[in-house]
Amino acid sequence: MKNQHRYSANDKMSALIGDNYSLLTVMSRFGLPLGFGDATIGEVCARNGIDCPTFLTVVNFIAEERDSIELDGGISVKALMDYLRRAHDYFLGFKLPAIREKLVRALAGSHDAALSAAVIKFYDEYVREVYEHMDYEDKHVFTYVASLLTGDGMDDKKFRIGVFAKHHDRAELKLTELKNIIIKYYPQCHDAELMNDVLYDIYNCEADLALHTKIEDYLFIPAIAGLEKKIKDEG
Repeated sequence: MKNQHRYSANDKMSALIGDNYSLLTVMSRFGLPLGFGDATIGEVCARNGIDCPTFLTVVNFIAEERDSIELDGGISVKALMDYLRRAHDYFLGFKLPAIREKLVRALAGSHDAALSAAVIKFYDEYVREVYEHMDYEDKHVFTYVASLLTGDGMDDKKFRIGVFAKHHDRAELKLTELKNIIIKYYPQCHDAELMNDVLYDIYNCEADLALHTKIEDYLFIPAIAGLEKKIKDEG
């Protein structure tokens, strides 16, 4: 028997966001704009050319706080890959730079210039690692998946999604270290409210990155493994 999910195509999009405002990021990463009025999830997706079953799979995976999921074959690999690409753009082009800017301002009033410089260096090294992680996925994993979708990928014996899965690191771990350094060891600064705001952003980013990794691990990688198997069986 199929699972009864929290949200369906007939639910209003406004109700979904009203229940859980964090799902705004899912809308954004699927390229869905605001201003949807009283339209249902299905209507909003259709209006914007978004695969509704894939959108609902991601939304329910997040809303139900799942640790696993059974894919029924109805997920669109392309739609999910576009979602992950937009997430990468969000982290690298917006969220991580915004945290750095706020962190620099918060540290400006510290009397310990050496510690401030060390914290910024630690953060910059972390961002570089995240960039390398996501750049690899953009250039290699997503390129490979795109070739699978056009029927060209299985000839490449150097890469399979299972190899990537074994070496898929958690991008948020070093951010956890930075958060703990600031909480435990950073001396009082001139703008405690700003530093608390930075920490709040770091906590949110840490959770968002962890969720991003879960979606890759439990939705994207299994979907690609299924696609590989289908191509192999048909070949």
